[in-house]
Amino acid sequence: MSATATSLPDMLLPTTERALLHRVATAQSEGRTPSLTAAVVREGELVWTGSRHAEPGPEPTPDTQYRIGSITKPLVAVQVMRLRDEGLIDLADPLDKHLPGTQAGAATIGQLLSHTSGLAAEPRGPWWERTPGELRPDLADLVDGEPLRLPAGRRHHYSNTAYALLGALVGEVRGSAWDVVLRGEVLEPLGMLRTTLTPQPPHAAGWAVHPWADVLQEEPLTETGTMAPAGQLWSTAADLARLTAFLGGEGVGVGHVLSTDTLEEMRRPLAPNAFEDWNLAWGLGVSLLRASDGRVLVGHGGSMPGFVAAVLCSPADRLGAVVLANVTSGPSVSAVAADLIRTVTEHEPALPRPWRPLAEPADPELLALTGTWYWGAAPHTLRLAADRTLLLGPHGGPGRGSRFRPEPDGTWTGLDGYYAGETLRLARRADGGVSHLDVATFVFTRE
Repeated sequence: MSATATSLPDMLLPTTERALLHRVATAQSEGRTPSLTAAVVREGELVWTGSRHAEPGPEPTPDTQYRIGSITKPLVAVQVMRLRDEGLIDLADPLDKHLPGTQAGAATIGQLLSHTSGLAAEPRGPWWERTPGELRPDLADLVDGEPLRLPAGRRHHYSNTAYALLGALVGEVRGSAWDVVLRGEVLEPLGMLRTTLTPQPPHAAGWAVHPWADVLQEEPLTETGTMAPAGQLWSTAADLARLTAFLGGEGVGVGHVLSTDTLEEMRRPLAPNAFEDWNLAWGLGVSLLRASDGRVLVGHGGSMPGFVAAVLCSPADRLGAVVLANVTSGPSVSAVAADLIRTVTEHEPALPRPWRPLAEPADPELLALTGTWYWGAAPHTLRLAADRTLLLGPHGGPGRGSRFRPEPDGTWTGLDGYYAGETLRLARRADGGVSHLDVATFVFTRE
């Protein structure tokens, strides 16, 4: 048995490191896991790694590959969102528009991404994670009969089959295999060079642990064929730290692989897991978990025979965590990742970003718009931010507020809150001065 922890350049406090390693050691021991490795990311940088190891063979490092299962899905979702941002597809498009003949063509691309298509959770035939991909050689072989289990767009229903189809969509639109596209457009730009379709040494072996004896049973390695976009990939703690930072809007790839706005869109909750569980929801390719402390965590979990994995980030805290283990049934790695984030926030709460003045000279006309505006008798405040962004919100009380992005035609578009997607216009008097703000027909005046 051995345990290791590594501090990286932006060091954590020794007490924080000890608490992190204790959580990893507890998870490995109580979960009866041959090995468990973890990483913490802060402000886009890997700042800590730790592991606990008991199996035969070398101790895992941040460069050791584990199978990551469904963490493959957010990577596929990034590919799909790139197609959308390029104007090649629309999330409202039915799948059949770009990938005909799948038996699920009426489902929209957005529904497939958010698990709201109603599509069958699993493909036809035996348990796909344990059967060779040759049993489902073509897309037409993924489902039998009626593929929809629920009405499309009505509720969340997790679907591995949906992501097999999304991977095929990427391949069809790009004209190349989805994994080749993934490597060139996502993995290499993010620096995830140790994330591969098949294992590359050094990699962990997959194990099951006998339920009533401390005996290891080796799990077979299965290639999943057309189902690969749902959970085939292998990766490392170091690579997944880069992915975690990216999903949280930090680090390499933000603004290049996907824009900040698109990443925020992916993190927006679209469907709760179930009516009775509003603490787990799904965005576009990612899950959103409300932790016990109220913190909203974004990421994904994964499992394949012999392996469990989790990546989570807290964008508000600029923190993320990765947990990988080589066991079929073991600790709740998502809970461990959430605990690692909580531990850092308790020991070392994030410092607020420093205030800085606007980099560019303020437009005098926009500066003159700032201050108090009234909707009826309710006071609101208009503030000017960078890049001509306007912030409108209630003054010292409850009410509706939004950020507004400038448009070329002289209007602004709401980015969040009640006015998301709505237009803010400047209504002018005959002399050219501004008489009032028109926000989705709501009139805001100076008096």
